[in-house]
Amino acid sequence: MKYIALMISFLLISLGTKGQDRVTGKNFATRSEIVAQNGMAATSQPLATQAALDILKKGGTAMDAAIAANAMLGLVEPHACGIGGDVFAIIWDAKTQKLYGFNGSGRAPASLTMEVFKEKGLNYVPFLGPLPISVPGTVDGWFEMHKRFGKLSMQDILQPAIDYGNKGFPISEVIAWQMNNNWPRMQDLPGFRKTYMPNGISTPKKGDVFKNPDLARTYDLIAKGGKKAFYEGEIARTIDRFMKEHGGYLSYEDLKNHTSEWVDPVSTNYRGYDVWELPPNGQGIAALQMLNILEGFDIKSMGFGSAEYLHVLTEAKKLAYEDRAKYYADPAFNQIPVDYLISKEYAAERRKLIDFHQAADEYPAGDIEKGNTTYLTVADSEGNMVSFIQSIYDEFGSGMVPDGLGFVLQNRGQMFNVQDPNHWNSLARGKRPFHTIIPAFITKDGKPFMSFGLMGGAVQPQGHAQIVVNIIDFGMNIQEAGDAPRMRHVGSSQPTGSHMTSGGSLNLESGFSYEVIRTLEEMGHRVEFSVGPYGGYQAIRYDPIQKVYFGASESRKDGQAAGY
Repeated sequence: MKYIALMISFLLISLGTKGQDRVTGKNFATRSEIVAQNGMAATSQPLATQAALDILKKGGTAMDAAIAANAMLGLVEPHACGIGGDVFAIIWDAKTQKLYGFNGSGRAPASLTMEVFKEKGLNYVPFLGPLPISVPGTVDGWFEMHKRFGKLSMQDILQPAIDYGNKGFPISEVIAWQMNNNWPRMQDLPGFRKTYMPNGISTPKKGDVFKNPDLARTYDLIAKGGKKAFYEGEIARTIDRFMKEHGGYLSYEDLKNHTSEWVDPVSTNYRGYDVWELPPNGQGIAALQMLNILEGFDIKSMGFGSAEYLHVLTEAKKLAYEDRAKYYADPAFNQIPVDYLISKEYAAERRKLIDFHQAADEYPAGDIEKGNTTYLTVADSEGNMVSFIQSIYDEFGSGMVPDGLGFVLQNRGQMFNVQDPNHWNSLARGKRPFHTIIPAFITKDGKPFMSFGLMGGAVQPQGHAQIVVNIIDFGMNIQEAGDAPRMRHVGSSQPTGSHMTSGGSLNLESGFSYEVIRTLEEMGHRVEFSVGPYGGYQAIRYDPIQKVYFGASESRKDGQAAGY
């Protein structure tokens, strides 16, 4: 009997089952949903969540709190986000009872052309150094969104991050691991060691108190001088000088000419719920395409974690990502047929290509004529909700830190195609690159239901679709929906138009049974296992009857959901 008990324990551990079941809810949930009436914040680091709550308690709006949290995350999670990157948001405004979309992505430097890469013998944009750097759009985004939906002064909003930058804060566990995992390839890039390796040996370890007075000073300049301080003042001149010294192309004029854009979110209805994303140059509509395809199957009867469900989910992803690789790009340079791509009619045609018993090696893109990241969400006492995502793209972006500014410049330009001038995402002067970061929102009968997002590059639309299905088809609460084991498929077409592997690989988190894994392999899926990246999810749901917010923050990050 003792031997049998030991074998059962081993089996449970191997399947990812926790050692202690919860008295209520799904056994994979890490904690209860957070419930509060007056305000809620969910971010990937507790200090950012607390900064947001402090702003809400001072009378700030959800937007004020979102900016405060984002500024804090740029300090405490510097490998993933910061003012050297871009920002996107979907905002529910309680006054107008309407959703607003915001695209704060920067453009390619005017002097960086495809000929530059040809002269350098490069057929791709490298990840590190000056070549992948595009204009940072975050600060302009802060001020544009604040002008429309903010209340407190920017000095009040940025002060928490300024104080922590000067006084220091202890590095949290997952962030310490991610920083330590990336510094060796960046330590010799300009400004990196001085800013992120204060001991000269490595980035801070878990629990080490880290200070960034340079970033605190930069935040203070922005608080006092507005966005002009960043795009036309001392900060812009410093970036311009730094880039010239190190062979870069981003210039003062590029910064001065930057503008953000208010856009209309787009949606599809999934079983009575309207799921909202932003249109390209981001990848949000891939989630909508996946959901449209999945709606044609009886997902609920398949059951969560079943081979049948994981199979159709993976095939829907493959179909959507073929279109993603071909058609998603800057709409200012392309006539992107967004309405058709997210239509039920188009999904029905694409769904016909799925073999219910066999994984496809590849699918063609639809026949259409051409015409590392951090997510947070905040809700306030007035009913305003903000779905907010911000990134410098890869871990520590370009790895280049302008002198004395305390932040790294993004490498989002790495997404450009520099081989084919006819590719939809080809590099061009003033063009915005394909973007992976996407905020999401769900409404029900025209009212806010849920603000959510999920970090993690190409996994994001896959994660969005899984969250929606977990809640709507499988009846999970928003904490369970985020904690549930996920799949991520890799290897279908990339934004550059190249294929990685035929059929790709289906990565599964622990928690799926061996029988399911074996069945998927028999269906032709190449099943693999890895510890991340499966995303970093945060969410807030609103109950209009009780007038109560529910918050969730998953266990894959250092995050926290909290309310008052």
